[in-house]
Amino acid sequence: MVNLPTPIEELNHPLLEEKKIKLFVKRDDLIHPEIMGNKWRKLKYNLLKMKEEGKEAIVTMGGAFSNHIAATAAAAKEYGFNAVGIIRGNELGINSNHTLKLAHEKGMQLEFVDRETFRYCREDSSIIQSQFPDHYFLPEGGTNELAIKGCEEISTEIQQKFDVIVTPVGTGGTFAGLVKATTQMVIGVSALKGNFITSEIKSLLAKNHIINSNYELISDYHFGGYGKIKPELIDFINWFKENFGILLDPIYTGKCFFAVWDMIKTDKFEKNLEIVLLHTGGLQGISGFNRKNENIIQ
Repeated sequence: MVNLPTPIEELNHPLLEEKKIKLFVKRDDLIHPEIMGNKWRKLKYNLLKMKEEGKEAIVTMGGAFSNHIAATAAAAKEYGFNAVGIIRGNELGINSNHTLKLAHEKGMQLEFVDRETFRYCREDSSIIQSQFPDHYFLPEGGTNELAIKGCEEISTEIQQKFDVIVTPVGTGGTFAGLVKATTQMVIGVSALKGNFITSEIKSLLAKNHIINSNYELISDYHFGGYGKIKPELIDFINWFKENFGILLDPIYTGKCFFAVWDMIKTDKFEKNLEIVLLHTGGLQGISGFNRKNENIIQ
């Protein structure tokens, strides 16, 4: 059962009153218990296209803790098609972590490749497509033109007035969809270390003929890089849940929400703004993360 449109919750806190900021959370984590957040939106039109083409199987790519791999496996199980996941890391196996175990249990066929091969296939997907000619291909993270189309629908569900919408950024599909669909400012908080994300996003926008310039990318809140954490990030995630009853993941939403809260505290935003934070899901990874890090997320 898909829960749409997802609710928008206003956060109340003395800091927000002091800074004269209205802050809302678009709860895309509530779309579906397993195919949650931007992953459902990215898959939506791709699955329709897959059905239109008469294909009964999908092949995609991802890392060992990939939300996209988990969501695609869950969708395959629920909607009755076969799925193959090309996984980065030939030292891994189906029981290496919670994400891979879950994908395997959902029936996804996992193929493990070394990092060099994975990188080569990511740059030239024809290699995978030639090996799986009867499969519908989805790139790493699920970002393509149809994924962007699905993410465009997020802004149409926001009925109240707002000035800024903020989203985590990984492969950039959700960000691109928002930039294309809205005239308001879109801020993307990168989970990746390095300013290369700026050129990658520009390339993605150009490739998809998105000429809007109503966006800003922030790359100062990666906490050491993709999948890296620091104590202050974990403290914030636990504090946020305790205060607002909303669980965040440490890879994407935790860093994004931390960034916005810090920017509010340090007066990076003008007063009297109405800001929407997009919760893109990713909560499936917390179980494995806690096993690895002694249950530090409460």
